Amino acid sequence: MTTLNTAVPDVTITENGLSVPDVADILSGRLTDMTTALGGGASQSLSSPQGQIAQSDTEIIAQEYDKLLCLFNQVNPDYATGRFQDGIGRIYFMDRISAQGTVVTATCIGQAGTTIPAGSSAIDTNGYIYQSIDLAVIPSGGSVDVQFVNTTTGPLACASGALNQIYRAVPGWDAITNANPGVVGVDVESRIAFETRRQQSVARNSRNQDASVLSALLATSGVLDAYVWSNRTTATVNKGTTNYPVLAHSIFISVYGGTDADVAQAIFSTYNPGANLNGTTHYTVYDNVNYLPPYPSYDMQWLKASPTRVYFKIQIDASLNPPSDITTQVKNMVISVFNGEYDGIGKSRIGSTINAGKYYAPIISINPDTVGVLLLQVSLNGTSFTPSVTMGIDQVPTIQASDITVTLV
Repeated sequence: MTTLNTAVPDVTITENGLSVPDVADILSGRLTDMTTALGGGASQSLSSPQGQIAQSDTEIIAQEYDKLLCLFNQVNPDYATGRFQDGIGRIYFMDRISAQGTVVTATCIGQAGTTIPAGSSAIDTNGYIYQSIDLAVIPSGGSVDVQFVNTTTGPLACASGALNQIYRAVPGWDAITNANPGVVGVDVESRIAFETRRQQSVARNSRNQDASVLSALLATSGVLDAYVWSNRTTATVNKGTTNYPVLAHSIFISVYGGTDADVAQAIFSTYNPGANLNGTTHYTVYDNVNYLPPYPSYDMQWLKASPTRVYFKIQIDASLNPPSDITTQVKNMVISVFNGEYDGIGKSRIGSTINAGKYYAPIISINPDTVGVLLLQVSLNGTSFTPSVTMGIDQVPTIQASDITVTLV
């Protein structure tokens, strides 16, 4: 058998992983090979014919080494992407969450007793069609709040008052409007989001813990946010900035998005069955896995979080001559950070603190030489501005461009 020799350094596999030689070492090896093949003494100039061949060979070898490195990294969950990451997820019985549409809480007005079926549709001022998530009945007051989801997935904004037209008539349903902006949808789950959820999969596969319920809810189709907290004391606790009363020995669950059936099933499969529940939404779940008919029934209970507008007041240093469209760019950046679309900063969520300090660097990154932030404050009422605000455990934060004030000073 013929032994093939080359001066090109080989890859090495150790306990530390895969190591590949530098491109310069590969090129030096190929030039040595060419010189040897030509009998020695040949020019190693890169402009010579043998030099050109050596450069071409080096590029081919370097590309293959890079692909080998990439393949090895795909085995590591910290670096895996695409189908490789999906494969790792399957070990944990996980699937990537598909894109989801913006969810809007709209007020439906009409005749008392009118049933608005799930899937009833309305259209916003941008032409996007929204469908109601669950069945609703208009009470004696003549109006009812209903969650609608955009049939077009992705982070599409729906400003307050934008969902204002019934698309397909339902007898007795007369009008629709939304007082608060929608909670924007998401694109297909990103690599970072998927890996974060995988790390939490131990909690997701467990039972009877707050983390178990939260993880299951966030993995539920259509759910954009959730909050879970257990009161293990013997008395009612007024929890959070809104002092929401959480019953003794109970679990509080706040959810935004998702059908009642899916949310109830996620709760039923993970919560502590001995704990009381809180909230105004009820859905009956039947255990058809462990029993034969008649199946035992369980009343699942939770709260649908109320959309709450968040206002920003920002002052930009005019002396630095910022771009002419700086107002629009700043608003877009704030919305991006708020919705979790800026790398390294999580989105604003139910019960979370929205800190103005997190927005300085992203805004300055628009153009560090010409953009300076003199003041950045937030508010929940548009009047009293502070460096930070904290959402209640019953509030899901919303943002729209008109609630962001940008001034040049």
